[in-house]
Amino acid sequence: MALILRQVTDNIGVLTLNNPARRNALSLELCGEIVAALDDFKTKKVSVVILRAEKGARVWSAGHDITQLPKVHHDPLAYDSPMEVAFRAIQNYPGPVIAMIQGSVWGGATDLAVTCDLAVGDETATFAITPVKMGLPYNASGIMHFINRVGSNIAKEMFFTAEPVKAERAYHFGILNHLVRSKEIEDFTFALAHTIAANSPLAVSVIKEQFRILSEAHPISPESFERIQALRRKVYNSGDYEEGIKAFMEKRKPKFKGD
Repeated sequence: MALILRQVTDNIGVLTLNNPARRNALSLELCGEIVAALDDFKTKKVSVVILRAEKGARVWSAGHDITQLPKVHHDPLAYDSPMEVAFRAIQNYPGPVIAMIQGSVWGGATDLAVTCDLAVGDETATFAITPVKMGLPYNASGIMHFINRVGSNIAKEMFFTAEPVKAERAYHFGILNHLVRSKEIEDFTFALAHTIAANSPLAVSVIKEQFRILSEAHPISPESFERIQALRRKVYNSGDYEEGIKAFMEKRKPKFKGD
């Protein structure tokens, strides 16, 4: 069964997360299919892409497939991990990628949503970024996605509390570009996509790339980069990370000790 359904109509591409049994978890396989689908759309010169779950989904995506996280002593969010590759495929896609959000969005899927160029949600949408629930060391690029989207103060609150942000607050934070009623979200999102697709695809593509370059224009010294990596290693080599994974598998609340 395809984990991503793809469709193109009037030069608008649609990618539908298609693993409701696993709450559309961002497994290695699903992330690989996102990359393959975007490559296909790029070849076909599809102007705009909509990323969505099935209509009326209660969970848009549960985030990273925890069962596939590497154990202690391995970076769970390495540069070449499938989820990170999928995020870069969205960033590097020549046309805008619009997230159409219905239902709850968890963990890495919230990063996926803010990595998309635009997001449209309905009243059921909620967003939670949850690495601290797992003792997971989030990576610098992922943190920057949130800082660029909502600012450091809101990003800190979301990461530190891991609490879901409801739709109206997500709209005010800037996670959502538009908040519309569920019965209108499809028409609204496709109308937005068609408005963009009617413009010069070359100009849109170049402007998108300029936004990407400028948003990443944060100089960092080699020493600072190495310190970030050392800090992250401290977490994924820790007992807390091991306990977080174990507790998830055993379906219980973790008992973190801070070491």
